Amino acid sequence: MKALILAGGAGTRLRPITHTRAKQLVPVANVPILFYSIQSMVAAGITEIGVIVGDTRDEVMAALGDGSAFGAAITYIPQDEPLGLAHCVLIAREFLGDDDFVMYLGDNLLEQDLASFTAAFAAARASVSPPDAQILLKQVPDPHRFGIAVLDDAGDVVHLVEKPADPPSDLALVGVYLFTATIHEAVAAIEPSPRGELEITDAIQWLVDQGRRVRCELLTGWWIDTGKLTPLLEANRLLLERIETRIDGDVDDTSVIDGRVHVAAGARIVNSTIRGPVSIGADAVIEDSFIGPFSAVGARCRVSHSEIEHSVLMEDAAVIDIPRLEDSLIGSHAEVTRTRRKPRSLRLMIGDHCQVDVE
Repeated sequence: MKALILAGGAGTRLRPITHTRAKQLVPVANVPILFYSIQSMVAAGITEIGVIVGDTRDEVMAALGDGSAFGAAITYIPQDEPLGLAHCVLIAREFLGDDDFVMYLGDNLLEQDLASFTAAFAAARASVSPPDAQILLKQVPDPHRFGIAVLDDAGDVVHLVEKPADPPSDLALVGVYLFTATIHEAVAAIEPSPRGELEITDAIQWLVDQGRRVRCELLTGWWIDTGKLTPLLEANRLLLERIETRIDGDVDDTSVIDGRVHVAAGARIVNSTIRGPVSIGADAVIEDSFIGPFSAVGARCRVSHSEIEHSVLMEDAAVIDIPRLEDSLIGSHAEVTRTRRKPRSLRLMIGDHCQVDVE
């Protein structure tokens, strides 16, 4: 089995951060989002990975390299403009060949083990009624915002509809799909939707209409599309819940470490309180500050005389003399300072290389 990971797209919902970087490389719990999907594939035994790249291809390719750092072999497949998920399958035909494959949206994060999802497909493929596709579904309270599936009494998919005004069910398609080579016939047969894209829901519906079996698995854990600030911070919170205490940096005698905290090598904690779960990146410096729960401070960041909680600071950012920063995303090399000492709580999303002086 191969993997196809989608890492194109402009990430407009995360601007200004994505004006200067790929949305899939924004970190949560101090790890780029895209890395989690690669790691999940390798953990499931899938090491031949195709990555769809768009305008941010240079940055994505620099971050992932040839895949050997993850124990994988990565092939990059350029998509000149975003023409739909089914178009990604279409342009990846040469890489995919006739193999079964899993397609994964690179800005999604799942609690569920991908290995169990792929194993279920493999077992079903060996049954008397093998499927040609398998989708992952999640019950959602707002199904009009998603692609929605309708199932028959046996639990197989009989109908798919994209963002319906009157949803026929509450089962949303999660960004993970498993296909046999039959999907190539499907994506070649469908027409672009009214928004000018080849929709993967239309391709899967084509399989159903041709009498092909499409099975599903129901996701019981969390699923987060990290394309906006609030869900990105929620993903950061959920992933930080998994960390264990590990102190590889320096913590002086006047500092307090409370709860599960990871301090990477080269980081220095001086006269500060770190209340976990918190991740402090390599060579970061925290002085005379409080870092509260569910915060991730990136490599080489500097925090001085400030309080931070439920926030993400990307690498090389600085927060100086800020009484309280919460629910915020601070870009790489950005600097937030304060010239007056009047107490105030801030909520910010600041792009890379910005400088903000709060009065």
